[in-house]
Amino acid sequence: MSSFRFLHAADLHLDSPLKGLERHDDLSIDRIRSASRRALDNMVDAAIEHDVAFVVIAGDLYDGDWKTISTGRYMATALGRLIAHGIRVFLLQGNHDAASVLTRDLPLQAGIDRFPSPRPGSFLIEDLGVALHGQSFANRHMPHDMTPAYPAPVPGYFNIGVLHTSLSGHGQHETYAPCAPETLRAKNYDYWALGHVHERMILTDGTPIVFPGVLQGRHIRETGEKGVVLVSVTDHRIDSITPIACDVVRWHAARFDCTGIENFSAFEDRLGAFLRDIAHMHEGHLCVMRLTIAGTTALHDTLKRQGQTLREAVQHLAAMSGGEIELEKLLLDTTPVATQTRLAPDEGDGFALSGLVHEAASDETLLKSIGEELDSCLKTLNLGEIAPDSLLDRINRRDWASILPELNEALCDRLSGKGDAS
Repeated sequence: MSSFRFLHAADLHLDSPLKGLERHDDLSIDRIRSASRRALDNMVDAAIEHDVAFVVIAGDLYDGDWKTISTGRYMATALGRLIAHGIRVFLLQGNHDAASVLTRDLPLQAGIDRFPSPRPGSFLIEDLGVALHGQSFANRHMPHDMTPAYPAPVPGYFNIGVLHTSLSGHGQHETYAPCAPETLRAKNYDYWALGHVHERMILTDGTPIVFPGVLQGRHIRETGEKGVVLVSVTDHRIDSITPIACDVVRWHAARFDCTGIENFSAFEDRLGAFLRDIAHMHEGHLCVMRLTIAGTTALHDTLKRQGQTLREAVQHLAAMSGGEIELEKLLLDTTPVATQTRLAPDEGDGFALSGLVHEAASDETLLKSIGEELDSCLKTLNLGEIAPDSLLDRINRRDWASILPELNEALCDRLSGKGDAS
């Protein structure tokens, strides 16, 4: 009986730059900036601890061309630790670290193999009976399915396909090397090690098709646990596919419902308990949180008036949670108790407008029309690189759930005179 284990990782994005966070002087920017390096260390530690035979990295080791040589040196140190422990490494280049993107690269030492970019290539591990097949990206954009050119499985071997792909436009990721699960399974490999999609996804209906997800979440749209998967194989059959967390900073989007809370003391008590639960959930990690305070409450006007004072109160409650929670953004999406009853237009312009905005949020035709109008307007502007989670980014993603409440509040304040400069 032969058995072995291997680690499947992807999307390391080593030294990925922070965008839009530097303006928050109350965040641990240095810890967040170095998180991708610490996560890489954790990946190597996991490979050594679980005594794996080899590590497969399915693309995007870097976030683009190195800004400084220290990025390459850090990667070289990590790979060197694996080689020193007799762990082979198989690398594939994705859209962020394609051959045409990198102006500098690491010299490949014995024990490290990289899939070629002109055409698919294969590597054999004779003593384990393992064959790995893959193709790196020659250029950043790969609009076609690469798998038809992948070789047939090697008879009698455990065959692994390695591919950087959006899997037919999965989720909100850009389309690269699109393909379908049935196309992958038609190759008759034993395991597909994929990269590019940053959410963990394990499809086991037939040949396992696996995205381990990004190694370390980089912003608020990459929430929850991140890491790699450990694959155990016995006699060319997969025994288990086990996720292993490697992240050190964990992003969390939370919605606190304060419906029915009538005084600020009760608000603080309930929110404190809410934050303690989050701290326990992410124990051992720096949790960077976006908190939305929602619900129909008598505290609506009080919360709106507090501004920075409310943010500071939330930060103090987070500091007392027993964990490490830092506030990336605080959003208010509360409504006053009075808006539970539908008011006629002449009972207040603000309430009438609020009702219209809420109706718009459920009108798909209207939202599509608004999106098309905004697209045509934005195309005439030279906006440069759009920061993640900025208003423009949310417009591009049609994130009406976050845009419309802010619009509603701003317009109602303007009508009531609350938004006037003092």
